[in-house]
Order: sequence, then C-alpha cells, then structure tokens
Amino acid sequence: MKGKGRWLLLVLVATGVTVWWVRRGEETRALGGEPLERVVPEGTRIRVEVLNATTVRGLARQATFYLRDLGFDVVSSGNATERRDSSLVIVHTGRMDWGQLAAGVLDSAGIEARPDTSRYLDLTILLGTTWRPPPEAFHP
Repeated sequence: MKGKGRWLLLVLVATGVTVWWVRRGEETRALGGEPLERVVPEGTRIRVEVLNATTVRGLARQATFYLRDLGFDVVSSGNATERRDSSLVIVHTGRMDWGQLAAGVLDSAGIEARPDTSRYLDLTILLGTTWRPPPEAFHP
C-alpha cells in the first residue's frame, strides 16, 4: 500500500507541474476564447491606479488583471472613499489620449483632467457599478 501511495502522489505532483508549465505561457483569453490585444503601444508606459468605487468586492483586482493584459502598468489598486455609478478616468498628466485609451476599454467611462505633477501616476481609474469585467482566465 505504501508503494502505491507514493506512486499516486508522484503522478499527482507531475500532473500539477505539467498543468502549471503549460498554463504559465498561455495568454489571458477574452470573450470567445480569443487572446486580448495589447492596446498600449510597445515602449509606452502608462502608470495607472485602479480604485473600486463600488461595494462589489474584488472589482479593482479584476480590473488590474484586465488592464495589465492590455498593456497598462497598474502600479496601485484599492478602494475609493466615494461611490460611483459610472466609471471615471482621471488624467493627471496632459495625455488625454491615454485617458481616452483607458476609457475605451472600460466601456463608457468618463474622462476628467485633474493635473497633478506631484503624483507618480498618469491615470487614476474609479470603477463604477456599471463596469463589468470581461470573462478571463483564472488568475491565482
């Protein structure tokens, strides 16, 4: 019995390692199983803060994975003190085109300029109750 138990454990570990190895190289899948297309141009770094402005737990985390898959550099996430129905992209630098890029992938998010050179951020995204994350691959 001890020999069979060891073999079973070895097979389970080998299977787990194989699954991890295969999945670690896969791209996140969007609707229909298609890979997400990067929307941020190569070589461009857009530093983003994502804040959950709803009572839905984990929304900022889901948006973080989604935005990173699209090429945004999400450097911070958490909860906002205010509650919102619709999402808002706040542009801290003069790059309104970056705000429009983020608003475009967040489905009808508003854009507002609030220049602030003291922050190490380009954009702050306040997620509202109308935003729904797309189906995505499992993220541990």
